[in-house]
This record gives sequence, structure tokens and C-alpha cells, in this order.
Amino acid sequence: MTLLALIGLLLAGGGVAWLSGSWSSTAPRWVSLVVLALAGYVVLGYWLEPEQAGLYSAMNAPWIPQFGINVILSMDGLSLMMVALTVLLGAVAVAASWTEVTERAGFFQFNLLWTLAGVVGVFTALDLFLFFFFWEVMLVPMYFLIAIWGHENRGFAAMKFFLFTQISGLLLLVAIVALVYAHYSASGVLTFSYHDLLDAELGDGIQYWLMLGFFIAFVVKLPGVPFHTWLPDAHTQAPTAGSVILAGILLKTGAYGLLRFVVPLFPEAAVDFRWVAMLLGAVSVIYGGYMAYSQTDFKRLVAYSSVSHMGFVLLGVFAWNELALQGAVVQMIAHGFSSAALFMMAGALQERLHTREMTNMGGLWMRAPRMGAVGLFFVVASLGMPGLGTFVGEFLVLLGAFQVDVGLTVAAALGIIVAAVYSLALMQRTFQGTPNPNVATMEDFGAREMLVMLLMAAALVWLGVYPQPVLDLSLPVIEALGGVAS
Repeated sequence: MTLLALIGLLLAGGGVAWLSGSWSSTAPRWVSLVVLALAGYVVLGYWLEPEQAGLYSAMNAPWIPQFGINVILSMDGLSLMMVALTVLLGAVAVAASWTEVTERAGFFQFNLLWTLAGVVGVFTALDLFLFFFFWEVMLVPMYFLIAIWGHENRGFAAMKFFLFTQISGLLLLVAIVALVYAHYSASGVLTFSYHDLLDAELGDGIQYWLMLGFFIAFVVKLPGVPFHTWLPDAHTQAPTAGSVILAGILLKTGAYGLLRFVVPLFPEAAVDFRWVAMLLGAVSVIYGGYMAYSQTDFKRLVAYSSVSHMGFVLLGVFAWNELALQGAVVQMIAHGFSSAALFMMAGALQERLHTREMTNMGGLWMRAPRMGAVGLFFVVASLGMPGLGTFVGEFLVLLGAFQVDVGLTVAAALGIIVAAVYSLALMQRTFQGTPNPNVATMEDFGAREMLVMLLMAAALVWLGVYPQPVLDLSLPVIEALGGVAS
């Protein structure tokens, strides 16, 4: 199956899920699971096939030829891992919404699958206009997920998410058009092809400003300080499935954009900007951790922890050497699983207790031991325990960044200490301590929730104990992008 057909499967599946809502309230979620199972089968087929010239699948077809716009979709090792993560966490999001979403379930699953289709397009598009098209496709349904099925302040959070992402998206579009025009002025060739634009002849001044346009657009989505303020509100108000997709997948599109586009397209400008970008990464690690510790809302704490964890990715990308880049890739995948699990747990607690405030919890392990044990595992994963995927990612990033800037690396390493503090505080406030007398009983995790949690736990253990397959997949891409030791 071609990549375009894979995206079409998710789009068509969304339409069927919407229509199936008229049959029964449970049909849409089963449709989504079947569609994602088919998509997973396709992705597994890519994974098992031998690569050809570094690619697992590729297509190039004309779209708007008079403007040099083509449908260029390509899957290398990095894209393959990101698409696989998208499909897996899409299934997790469906499982997370199993009992939470009962109204307009068909339209909910439609928006979920269309968001995933847009993300797959972002991870595989190598025509910059097509990339921007998919960048917009994934945002609109995400807005509806927050605005319709979110919590008490969902309207404000959805609008804030939309404004931040749309304004940064507009900046990205302007930068893309300016890059294409600059290349056309120098070469006489009008094209949006990524590979053609890699060779664009740009002056130092224009290259710096274009790089900045791409950088801001992607850092807003990452998100990095100071462009992070939309994230805590969006996460707090989103439904559980929305938070899973937002943290586990959508944030990775910003990291992917930095890795795939910003540095390779504008190498000289990126080197000049390296210290600023790495400083923002280190600040994000520490500030995100500090803000996480100060929260009493379970989901808001996990949201700020995402700012901290993604700060390591920003640090690793602009360190731009093999160790740091491989660490950034591992961190992207590991954070996808750990954050999705913690947000799913937050949703389960809110569904059972009708609150996200940790001050209203306490001692929950006595009432829900399975949930407490799973919570402890993912809290430990979040703080970067050796033997789990997050440790491998952060350790490699710090090793690579140390070769570039010792001071910023030491500062970022302090974030690991902060992570231990807020992670253990989350565990203490929620599952340990004096039980809240107002919570007499609470339903523990059932078979569905335990199965999903154990699968994500197994993925983190695999990444922590044997990350070599991920490193092997990412290395050829890093070498092709020019991520050699500096």
C-alpha cells in the first residue's frame, strides 16, 4: 500500500466512523480500532520490508505543476518510527475514550482519525506545500476535540490552542513561500520539493530570517519556552484521548520539523543560532520541571512535565551531533509512551473521582492497587530511571550536548533532579499519604486499561534495555541530514 493510500485509509475510516454513529453509540470506536489495526498492519509491512536506498516507501506525483507543487511522500527510518508511534498511540487514544465519550461518538472518532491522518502526512511529506497542507489538516480536528468534548474551560483552551498554532502556521507558510521564491530567483526553478530546496543558494541574512520563521513555528508546537503557554490549558481541558494524541504525537511534529527542516535547510544560520536554541532547551527543561512541581492539578502537572521533557529534544537537535540526535529521537518515542500513559491515568482518575485536584486524592493505592502500581511505573519512567526509554534518550542528549556546551548541559542535567522531585510528589499526593475520607471506594483499572498500560510499559522497558533497533533506524537518517560530530 502506498503512503497516500495509508493516509486515505485514515481519512475514509474517519468518515465511516462518523456515519456509524447513527447505528449505535459503540460502533464508531470499533470502526476506529479496525481502521487503526489495518493501518498498523500496513506500517508493520513497511517495517519488515528491506529498505531501498534508505527508504521504505516513496511516491512522487504532480499536483499543481504550474507552481512546482507535487505529492511527494517518503518514508525513511525516522518517518517509519514516527508513523508507527502515531498508529499505536491512536489505538491508545481510542481505548482511553472507550467509556468517557458517549455523546456524538461518531464525530469524535472522525476528528480523532483525521488528526492522525494529518500527522502521518506531516511525517511523510517532502513537498513543503504538501507538508503545510497536512500541518493544517491535523490542527482543525484537534480543535474540535478540545472545544466539543473538553472540560469546564474547553472553549478558552481550544481557542488559545487554535490561535497559537494558526499564527505560527501562518509564519511557517510565509517562510516556505519566501524560501521557494529565493530559490526561484537564484535558479529559475519553481519548486516546493524538499530535496531541491536543500541546495537553495541563500544569502546569510535571508537564510537567518527564514530559519527563524521555521524555528518559531516548530518550537510553538514542541513547545519550548517562551511559546509554551497554550499547552497546559489545552492539556488540562482536553478529553483524555485528546491529551494522549496531543502529548504523544502532536508535540513530536514540532520536534520532527526542527530535525527534518530547520537545520538541514539552513545549516549556517542554525549553527549561528545554536547557542540561543540550546539555551531555550535548557530553560524549558528547568522551567517546565519547576512549574510542574508547583501544580495541584494532575493533568496540568503532566502537561508542564512535557515542556521539560521536550526541552531535551530541543537541546539535542541543536547540539547536532550523532549522540545528541539519536538521544532526541529516543526521547521523542519514549516521551510519547510515558506521557500518553500518565494522561490516560489522569483521565481515569477524573472519570472516577470527578476531579483533577491532587489535594482531593491521597492514599488511592489502598483503593486501587493496580492503578497505583502502574502509576508508580510511569512516574519512575518520567523521572528518567535507568533501564527505561526516557533515561536512554536524556542520557544520549546530555552526552552529545556536553561536546558542544558544558554549561548548558550541566544546567539541563539539573532538570533530571527537578523531574525526580515533581514525579515523586505526584505519586505521594495521589497514591500515598493519608486517604481522603470523602473517597470511600474507587474502581480499579480493568482489563482494557491494564492491557493498554502494560503494552506501553513494555515499550518503555524495551527502549531502555535494548534501544539498538531504534538507533539503527535513526542513524542512516541522521547521517543523511548531516548530523555528524561537530
